[in-house]
Amino acid sequence: MIKDKCGVFAVYGARNAANLTYLGLYALQHRGQESCGIITADNASFHSSLGMGLVNEVFSSPQDLKGLKGYSAIGHNRYSTTGTSSEINTQPLVINYSRGHLALAHNGNLTNYRRVKKELEKRGSIFRTSSDTEAILHLLARSKKRRIELALAEALGKVVGAYSMVLLTPKHLVAARDPAGVRPLALGKRRSAWVVASETCAFDMIGARYI
Repeated sequence: MIKDKCGVFAVYGARNAANLTYLGLYALQHRGQESCGIITADNASFHSSLGMGLVNEVFSSPQDLKGLKGYSAIGHNRYSTTGTSSEINTQPLVINYSRGHLALAHNGNLTNYRRVKKELEKRGSIFRTSSDTEAILHLLARSKKRRIELALAEALGKVVGAYSMVLLTPKHLVAARDPAGVRPLALGKRRSAWVVASETCAFDMIGARYI
């Protein structure tokens, strides 16, 4: 089995966000073949579908995408660099915290993950997965910043490593990568919709323009 470093994809402001995300993940399949998932947002709530296996196995029929409503979406193909290959580690990870719903898809490694996790557990955090991605969610939930992009920046200021990620709320999409840009993340546009992907081959699949 080919293994690389996970694939992330996101779209903001598209009528067929789930379908575009499916195609984007299909194009990024070579980056991770253990599990995949799609989360969509419709301004009020999330809709999700995740599972073990390849993109065309998890989403094997049009009905699998029909319930994923919304104009924004994020998706993930997983190759486990931290944590076991299991359903509980399938991404995007979703939490419901004091400010609402939040989903995160992440590619990379946090080199200070064990120390950060230990500190969070001392302060009462309970981890559900064995993925370092979850540490970012706990740091986000503890932030006092009201704007989600500022909260993410604060959280990422406490971790070290090579990473790229896309974060979704019912109304916002935020993309980020490590300061050195070690993990790839490309920005593009498809008509009036913004798209983000680990590689531009995903843009080719959906007819998006690289920016």
